[in-house]
Amino acid sequence: MNKADFFAIFRRFRVLFYLDYIRFYLQKITRNKKNRAFKKKYPDVNLPPDYLIYESFHLDYAKYYLDGYDTAKWLVGLLGDYKKLESVTILDWGCGPGRIVRHLPKILDESCEIYGTDYNKYSIEWCRNHIDNVSFHLNSLNPPLAFQDNSFDVIYGISIFTHLSEKSHHEWIQELVRVLKKDGILLVTTHGEAFKRILSTKELEKFNKGELVIRDKVKEGHKVFGAFHPPQFTNVFFSEYVKIIDFIPGNNELVKPEQDIWVLTNVN
Repeated sequence: MNKADFFAIFRRFRVLFYLDYIRFYLQKITRNKKNRAFKKKYPDVNLPPDYLIYESFHLDYAKYYLDGYDTAKWLVGLLGDYKKLESVTILDWGCGPGRIVRHLPKILDESCEIYGTDYNKYSIEWCRNHIDNVSFHLNSLNPPLAFQDNSFDVIYGISIFTHLSEKSHHEWIQELVRVLKKDGILLVTTHGEAFKRILSTKELEKFNKGELVIRDKVKEGHKVFGAFHPPQFTNVFFSEYVKIIDFIPGNNELVKPEQDIWVLTNVN
């Protein structure tokens, strides 16, 4: 029995969420010294409440803030390969507590308009109160978004489809296409081939058949609700709604598996 098979038992009995909450408190204890050192070194950095950081990433202040900045720089560089990032509207779909989007005003040209949206009302409330030059909006777990048709030149969603059901995959891609301008860029990440090594025996069998693997029995959208995307499935899924202009497979040789990157465009 591998690790995934073991935790599948807790998922089946719907207690995995409670185990995850215990993990949160363990991280508060084990990372307390490191996090206090970060706050001492960067006293002017506003940080979200601990659980908001943990729920969207890890309870590590340096990774949240410093790695968030590095990720924002990487994202802007990558998006710049497909769209000139001047006088454009950009949406962070599933922004959480602002790990990436909070840095964009410092990196992008000031002519850009930046938006963030999320279903977690506590994350949106915190972002509105602590992050400047970004317009934040609350959505529900299901569409629609609070934007008009053809609102955005660029939309990105980092590890959002990875926590949605198959039904929600179809509902959300249609909604993203609705608010994306023609020839706009949609960049999303998924759990691809690199994540096969963390799947249970039954999950791996399904994945190898090219079928979407869903880890449910918990609240959809939460970090312990998982979706794993064989490239065969994802290619067909996206092609139904958008044009795929680039696919960057995740690196499987790292300590932690790396997500696949899909760069898409609206041709409607």
